[in-house]
Parts: sequence; structure tokens; C-alpha cells
Amino acid sequence: MKVLLKGIAKVLRGCWKLLSFTRQLFFNLLFLALIGIIIFAFQEGAESPALPDKAALVLDLDGPIVEKRTYINPFDQVVDSALGQVPVQENILFDIVDTVRAAAKDDKITGLILNLKGMPETSLTKLRYIAKAIQEFKQAGKPVYAVGDHYRQSQYYLASYADKVYMSPDGGVMLTGYGSYSLYYKTLLEKLDVTTHVFRVGTYKSFVEPYTRDNMSDAAREANTAWLNQMWNAYTQDVARNRQIDASVLTPEVKDLVNELKSVQGDFARLSQKMGLVDELINRTQLRQQFIKEFGSDGDHGFNQVSYYDYQPTVRSPFPSSKNGIAVVVASGAIVDGKQAQGSIGGDTTAALLREARLDDDIKAVILRVDSPGGSAFASEVIRNEVDALKLAGKPVVVSMSSLAASGGYWISSSASEIIAQPTTITGSIGIFGILATFEKGLENIGVYSDGVGTTPFSGIGITRGLPEDVAEIFQLGIENGYQRFISLVSENRHISLEETDKIAQGRVWTGQDALKLGLVDRLGDFDDAIVSAAKLAKLDEYDLRWIDLPLSPFEQFLQDMTSEASVKIGQMVATQMPAAFQPALRQIATDVNSLNSFNDPKGQYAFCLNCNSTGG
Repeated sequence: MKVLLKGIAKVLRGCWKLLSFTRQLFFNLLFLALIGIIIFAFQEGAESPALPDKAALVLDLDGPIVEKRTYINPFDQVVDSALGQVPVQENILFDIVDTVRAAAKDDKITGLILNLKGMPETSLTKLRYIAKAIQEFKQAGKPVYAVGDHYRQSQYYLASYADKVYMSPDGGVMLTGYGSYSLYYKTLLEKLDVTTHVFRVGTYKSFVEPYTRDNMSDAAREANTAWLNQMWNAYTQDVARNRQIDASVLTPEVKDLVNELKSVQGDFARLSQKMGLVDELINRTQLRQQFIKEFGSDGDHGFNQVSYYDYQPTVRSPFPSSKNGIAVVVASGAIVDGKQAQGSIGGDTTAALLREARLDDDIKAVILRVDSPGGSAFASEVIRNEVDALKLAGKPVVVSMSSLAASGGYWISSSASEIIAQPTTITGSIGIFGILATFEKGLENIGVYSDGVGTTPFSGIGITRGLPEDVAEIFQLGIENGYQRFISLVSENRHISLEETDKIAQGRVWTGQDALKLGLVDRLGDFDDAIVSAAKLAKLDEYDLRWIDLPLSPFEQFLQDMTSEASVKIGQMVATQMPAAFQPALRQIATDVNSLNSFNDPKGQYAFCLNCNSTGG
């Protein structure tokens, strides 16, 4: 009887599992069908925009400029949109540059209009690369105009490259300079009875400061002031040269600014024009009429124009035509151990991309494009090992540093055949730290205690117990060993003595131009220079550029393509926003929390630069 009952129970369990699987499959299919219906409803009757025979290209960038697009799970994307969280539209730096360059050679494109009101603050290094393409467009004999109601700092930098800058009579140019500010949590953690254990090497390794101090240390203030001033000088010199004004105009004393503003009765637009920042104050109706005269009427009260987002898909990358490929592997984001999706640098993931290039006989050289503040020391070494393997295979590796290649970002770059940085690249920050927060005091205050037995002093170590001094000493010794490992790698690969490497390390941040003087990089240049260098090192006269990306499965690609447009439109319909006044602080807290959450180094050792991302205007 028992055997019979057990048999019946197994059958019932099997039926229940089958029913559960069928139900889950049904709802998944129903969800996909619903997405399809929504997209069809949005797209029904829509036609791909026809490109005019002659038109101005409008560079109407909306959203951040990135090296590599972040992968977002399509299901999460739709759910977030339905809850009012509008997905951010990312713009790939290389797509922007390639599109402007293609437009310069396209007889159908008769001019370029910079309409950048949707572009957020962007690193000067990325802006300079886009500006280079704009300059090439002008050299093709085609006009460039900038239009805007207001101009924020990054927007104005690109606008300054235009032949003529237009602005609304009610607008203004806001140049705030560069700054590096953080939130500090020491007193808060003490009030919460959180004990913060810090292990680090490097006088300037300031990542841990927000958790151990209530203000910036003198060492961090010294280092940050140096590179911020260099960045701001680069910005003002570029803009002053473009506008043919003195750079001091862009950094007036407060008293002088007040007096100048009084002279125009507080009119920021007139002041901007008086300072030489804009050429003409003009409203939208007048501007539209002016562009109709310049580019012709579209027959519908507008001028002949094509949006960047409509034109960019028509710019096709050339199909590989030779057996000589130069691979490009983009390492963008924080460095995290293991496999990671696009948006961060997975140690295993990026190493696999480099290995793919090494095993491909058609790949003769590799460009490692780095835009990272660092992260896991272990994951950084996993990636660097693959750089060494490429060199041993006879394939040169050229590192092209973007906005930042600091700490772990420099670690993965250190043994490349050649390192190329831009003057405004943030690099260095050669140092190691570890951090552990424990909550034993706070738990005791509410009557919760941790006790037990273990076979070693390390048994049970965690957030609920205090850290014994001898165990803390062991952790510190490990961090010191990691630092010696880091500077030894730099010393060996950059041919700098260990003593000198230690002096320029210590976690200090350097600009690209300083890094060149110190021997941390080989020369100054942009991505285009890295391509030329890779071809030269591989002795290639003809070659194709091949981007190596983490492939999506066909199903993932289908879902991402299918949901990308619908999710934005759904979000726009139901979006509710947090009051704008609270958003900067909330973003900073979220960034700090996310940074800590992403730390997964198996030894708890991190090469990460805290202030390197704080370059917004």
C-alpha cells in the first residue's frame, strides 16, 4: 500500500511540475505577444523617414555619450518603462564620429547643425574626438551652425566649433568649470555604530576617504586640484581659440561678472553675446526662416534636414575585404571579476574577447580601448595576462586611453606594446585598497549578539563580528603585497625603476600629458592615432578594423531590438519623476552604493579611482 501511495505521489508531483512548466511557458508567450502588439500599435502606419536629396544633418544628440552601449535585459526594460522609468538613450562615441565624417563626404548633406540640448555633461576627452570630426566637416567646405535655447558647459564646447553660434534671446551660456566633489559618510556610520575597516597603500588612494573622513584629505585635494586645473585650462584654451577671444573671458572674477551683468540689466543672453560666446540672439521662428533660406524648404514650414538618428543607420561599416584585421576590444566601465554584461568590464568576459582575437589568424594586431576607473585587482590581472598572451603570439597590442584609464584601468594597460593617451585622459592612480564594514556595535545596541566557535581565526569573520587586530594585520599585508605587485608590473613593463615607480604611484591621479612626462604612456593621441600605430607595429599597409563584442543570443537580440522603441514610448506615457532638486544627491548616493555592491574581488583587493568620474561641469 505504501509503495502504491508513493507511486501515486510521484505521478502527482510530475503532473504538477508539468502543469507549472506549461503555465510558465504560457505566460511568457503571452507576455511576448503583448509586447509585439504594443510595438505593432506604435509602429502601425509608420514609415522609415525618407532622406531628402539635399539636407542639413542635425546632430541632435539626446542622452549620454558612451564607448560601448550598456546591455539592458529587454524584460526589465519594458517593466521599468511601464513603471515610469524612461530608459536612457546611449550614443556610441565612434558612431557619432563616423556619421559626421560620412556626412562630410556625402553630397546630399549640405551643412551641419549642432542642436545639443539633450546632451548631458560629457568628458572633455570624448568631446575633443567629436570636435575633430566637426573640424573635418568644416574643412570639406560645408557650414556648421550651433543652435540652442541655453548652453551648458559640454554643449557649448562643441558649439564653439561652429561657424556661427545662435541662441535664444532668453537663453544663456553656463560655464561652471570642473570639480571633484564626494559625499562623506564617516559621522553617519559612527552614528549607526558601523565599524569601517580600511586597508590601503598609497598616499593619494582616496577611494576609502568617504567612509573614514568627513572631508577631503590634503593629499587628495592637492592631486585633484592639479588635474582639474589642467582640464579646465584645456577647455578654456580650446574655446578661446575657436571663438577668437581671450581665455580669461571664460573665467571672470565674481565681482567683474556682477558688474558686467549689471551693465546689461541682468540679461544673461546679452551678456553671453557681449562676451563673444554667441554670434546672434534669435528666436525659433526667425531661425527657422534663416535655415529655410540656407538649406531650402521642406514644403511643410520647415527646412530640409535629417536627424542624426535617421542618418546614422545609413552609414554602413565596410565589409572586411582583406585577411589583415585590426581587432578593437572596448573595456568600458568598472572592472569586475567573472563574466559581466556590457556596461562593466568582466575579467573573464574581456579576457575571452582578447583570446578570441589571439586565436583568429586574420587578426594581426589589437587595439584595447580603455575607459575605466578600475575595480577588481584580480580581474585586472586576468585581462592583463591575455594582453601578454597576444604579444607572445606576435600580435601587438595598442592601448587607446579614452576619458580615463586609472587604477585597474592602468593595470590592464601597463604591459601593452604601446600606450596612447589624450592630454585630458585621467590615468595613473596606481594603488590598492580593501574595505570592510562590520555592524557588531549596532547589533549589540538592539540586543543582537554574535558568538560561536570555529576551527581557525578566520572562521565566522563577516559583517556581524568585529575584526581581530591580527586578522586585520593579515589583510593589510595582503594589500601591501598587491601594491608591490602593481608597481612591479609597471616598473617592468614601462622600464622605470621600482623606486621611481613608487614615487609616481601612491594612488595619485595624472593627466595624459603628465603621464607622458612620467613615462606612464608612450605618446599623446586619439583613437585614430591608435589605429595608425597598430597597423605600423603589425607592418600592415592594408587592413580592416574589426570590433569584437560579446555576442547576444539570437533570442536576446530579437528581444532587445523589439523592445527598445516601445519601452521608451511606454515610459514617456506614464513617467513620473523625482523632484529635480533631489536628483543630484540621490544619484551620488546610488553611485556610491552601486560601487560597493559591484566589488567582488576574491581577495578583497581593489585598484579603483574614486574621483576620476567627477569631471562634470
